[in-house]
Amino acid sequence: MTAFPFTAHDLIFSALRTGAWLSVGALIGALHFLTLRWNVLMLAGGRSLLPALATQLARLAIVAAALTIIAVHFGALPLVVATAGILIARTAVFRFGEQP
Repeated sequence: MTAFPFTAHDLIFSALRTGAWLSVGALIGALHFLTLRWNVLMLAGGRSLLPALATQLARLAIVAAALTIIAVHFGALPLVVATAGILIARTAVFRFGEQP
């Protein structure tokens, strides 16, 4: 007979931890994709190209830095869950965002 190695406390803690990383990823993704709209409006509005490119570089650097910190300090599973949160935020922002 094989015993189940996890207790109910372990499973609840794991679910809460996964939900927290999903929320972190969703927050990162929401900020990233909402600023994408702002960046596109800068490019389409005929403004100077330099601020738009600087904004784009900053957006990408922030997401890369956040995912690197998660991977280095917390491991692969939080990285995958946070990335899933980013993808969920992308869907939400593009599907439910207001149309300009």
